[in-house]
Amino acid sequence: MGNTAPIMVAKGKIDYGLTNDYMFRAILQKSRKTLIGLASALLHLNPEDIKDIEITNPIILGESINAKTFILDVNILLNNSRMLNLEMQVNNLHNWENRSLCYLCSDFSQLNKGDAYEDIKPVINIGILDYTLFEDAPEFYAEFELLNKKTHRRYSDKLGISVLDLTQIDMASDEDKAYGIDTWATVFKAKTWEELRMAVQSNEYMKDAAETLYELNSDETIRQQCEARRRAEIEEKHMQDKLKKLEEDKENLTREKTELHIKLQNEISETEKWKAKYEQLLAAQAEKKN
Repeated sequence: MGNTAPIMVAKGKIDYGLTNDYMFRAILQKSRKTLIGLASALLHLNPEDIKDIEITNPIILGESINAKTFILDVNILLNNSRMLNLEMQVNNLHNWENRSLCYLCSDFSQLNKGDAYEDIKPVINIGILDYTLFEDAPEFYAEFELLNKKTHRRYSDKLGISVLDLTQIDMASDEDKAYGIDTWATVFKAKTWEELRMAVQSNEYMKDAAETLYELNSDETIRQQCEARRRAEIEEKHMQDKLKKLEEDKENLTREKTELHIKLQNEISETEKWKAKYEQLLAAQAEKKN
């Protein structure tokens, strides 16, 4: 086998892929090359444009985590001039719009006492979602800015929100493909080592991500934390399904109550009609007698 990298001969199912939010964070912390490759693709940059990159809220990899307090989002400082906030989200908690705004505004409020407003660094929040945020308008990679509603003039280039939908790879635009965002999405979604190897073969940054993924899948301390996050996501999904079922039951009950009320009102109306006819008949009979 010689010096062949293990990833080149790995086979079968990937236990913990990049959609596992702990593995996602661990790989970005472990591999600077992966971090540069992914960030440059999402921001439509050449990797060479990123001279300096730093995760400003790192965690101690392998250290035991609490599912409720685990820091999900990754804060990144690029070239000491721009801030990027990344988060992987598998389950639709129906709160992404507000959640992304909270992250964005929190990172934007970066001035210390005495700093000038002109010193505020641009901030962009990018959510990598394994579901479609807006079902009525699916899009693979959507970018949002503050714009004038009438003229579409940009208010500021210092705030932005982007959403990468891993379920809509087929909708990738030519520009998305030019920067390899569709291939990165395929890397995220890969279920087997063979599938992953096929996806990364022509990109050195993605190859590094694959090699780091293999390395971290072989680290028992990392695996334990990935499993903890996997179980938390399953529980999260179970709770969401349960809440959705309760909401559906509530809606069905409300609809049935409305339908029953309408039916009752119709029956009352029908009864009132018959009552009126009966009273008219009695009145007619009484008039004949007189």
